[in-house]
Amino acid sequence: MNAAHAEHNLAFPECVRIESKPHLFCPGCGHPEALKALGFAIDELGIQKKVALGVDIGCSLLAWDYFNLDTIETHHGRTIPVMVGMKRANPDALTIAYVGDGGAYAIGSGHLLNAAERDENIMVIVINNAVYAMTGGQEAPTTLPGMIVDTAPCGADEYFIKGPQLVREINPTAFVARGITSRQLELRKLMKDALKFHMEGRGFVFVEVLSPCTLNWKTMDNPHKTFDFLERVLARAYPVGRF
Repeated sequence: MNAAHAEHNLAFPECVRIESKPHLFCPGCGHPEALKALGFAIDELGIQKKVALGVDIGCSLLAWDYFNLDTIETHHGRTIPVMVGMKRANPDALTIAYVGDGGAYAIGSGHLLNAAERDENIMVIVINNAVYAMTGGQEAPTTLPGMIVDTAPCGADEYFIKGPQLVREINPTAFVARGITSRQLELRKLMKDALKFHMEGRGFVFVEVLSPCTLNWKTMDNPHKTFDFLERVLARAYPVGRF
C-alpha cells in the first residue's frame, strides 16, 4: 500500500464506512417495500438515534439486518410486549414492533389486543400477506375464504381477521391505518404520519401493510398476477386507508 492509499484509509475510518448488500427476501416479496417506506420515514424525521426496532420470528426477522438502529429479535408472537416493556423502561425511546400476520393475529393476538386496549405508547407494523410465509404457506388468520394454500388444498374457510377494524373497535383514539406495498409513496407518507403520532406520545399506533408473497402465492414468475391479486383481491377484502 502506498502513502496515498494509507492517507485515504486514515481519512475514512472503519466506523463510518457503509456496506451495501442485497436483501435476503424472496424475489417479489413485499417486505423490502414496507421496510423501505419505514426507513425513508425515519430518515426524513431525523429520529434514527431514538428508534428501537423489535422484530418477530418469521420473514419479518430479516428486517434486523438492514437498518442502523437499535434492534432486538424476540420469541415468536412476543414482539409487542417486549416493545411495551422497552418503552416503559425508556420513555424517550420510539419503539416499533415489526411483525407478520401470524405473530400479530395468531400467537400474538392476546398481546396485540391488550396493548391496544391499554393504549400503550408503541407503534406496531403488521405485514399481511394472507399466508404463513416462512414456514411453508399454511393457512393464516388473514387467509381469504376459498384461497388455496398448503393446509387448505380445497380452499380456506370463511373466517379471517381484519386487524385495523378490530383495533379501532378496542381503542377509539389510536392511530389505525392500512397501507399497501404497491403504492410506495402513499405508504411512505403513512409511515411518516404514524411515526409523528408516536413521537407526540399520543398513544397506540397500528399500521397494517398488505404485501405480496410470490413464493406461496405461486406467482414468482408472473408479476402481473402478483399485483392483480394484491390490488384486486387482497385490497378489496382489506380496504386501504385510515380508520
